[in-house]
Amino acid sequence: MAKVLIIGGGFAGIWAAAGAVRARRAAGAPDDTVAVTLVDAGDDLVIRPRLYEAGPERMRVPLDRFLGPIGVRRVAATVTDIDTAARRVTALTRDGAPTHLDYDRLVLAAGSRLVTPGIDGAQHLFDVDTLPAAAALDAHLRQLPGTPAGEGRFTVVVVGAGFTGLEVATELTARLRTVTDEPVRVVLVERLAVVGPELGPGPRLEICSALAGTGVEVLLGSGVAAVDPAGVTLGDGTRIPARTVVWTGGMRASVLTGRIPGTRDGLGRLEVDEHLRVRGADGVYAAGDTAAAVAEPGHVVMQSCQHAVPQGKHVGANVAADLLGLPLVPFAPDPYVTCLDLGPWGAVLTTGWERTVALTRDEAKQLKRKINSEWIYPPLDDAETILHHADHRTTWPTATVAGSA
Repeated sequence: MAKVLIIGGGFAGIWAAAGAVRARRAAGAPDDTVAVTLVDAGDDLVIRPRLYEAGPERMRVPLDRFLGPIGVRRVAATVTDIDTAARRVTALTRDGAPTHLDYDRLVLAAGSRLVTPGIDGAQHLFDVDTLPAAAALDAHLRQLPGTPAGEGRFTVVVVGAGFTGLEVATELTARLRTVTDEPVRVVLVERLAVVGPELGPGPRLEICSALAGTGVEVLLGSGVAAVDPAGVTLGDGTRIPARTVVWTGGMRASVLTGRIPGTRDGLGRLEVDEHLRVRGADGVYAAGDTAAAVAEPGHVVMQSCQHAVPQGKHVGANVAADLLGLPLVPFAPDPYVTCLDLGPWGAVLTTGWERTVALTRDEAKQLKRKINSEWIYPPLDDAETILHHADHRTTWPTATVAGSA
């Protein structure tokens, strides 16, 4: 029996598992020909793109309702080491006991993590990178009315005006108003000279309109020097009284990429070939936020659900095909789109790498709601439906918008 081991229970990981099972069945191979195991520390797929919203504890689905029906074994453990020479993974189970998992083909889909800033008082920062972190922020906001009155009680400083920072900031004014009738203040701090620097000039007018429309103050060209329970001190000495500071700046691939030989990019992602095989590591594939895969000539994938899902499906098909002696399929995602939630103002949808604005305000918001509440959720419980959607040739729904723009 050949063994496929997948590290990571995020979007790329679960779809890699389903893709491998689908490919095995499509090839007519018996179930015991290729066994698929997924290892992850948690019991749930966290709907990470939604953690900027209120009520983050709802943003998850049980892994067993996806993996169980398709016969994928799940191991609840934290991976601590990868030995590519011995083709063995070491992990710690929840009781602290070490366990070893052998593989014939490995898929690293361990995701990414927020980069912690090296500033004084960093322990006082909130973030929305993980479910526990987002839940802690949500609970903190709801408890603010019960804290001592004073300057900055209902002020939130959001650090970083990238994709996540923009979604957090534009959502927060409304979230604060659900807990208090007092004046609220949201300040967005960005060290560069523009908002949404990685989004380019295409949607910037809409982004600026949304920030103004939702009452978010913007401070550009400002870095954070220190944080304490009462506020933020910027690099130029400016003091902002605030009981809440949310850090959104900078992502990096899982530290497990460092356990695999290969070339890594500036985000720590492993360089992979067109079939998502890690260059220089025999029998190892990568997908999702750990893979620097080429989306199309001149462009590498983004660390996003939109690219993680098709990578997972492709890599699953390829590890099974590799073991069964069948042709591998090149990774080919749908045309790139970006849908940015901008709170009560609406949203903005852009198409292509130049990010041409296609939809704004209410039209874009309706699409964003569909993405967040329907399209990114995997089917559960029914094996045939799950495997139908695991086809690497399936199209992401927003591709129709990109194709018609």
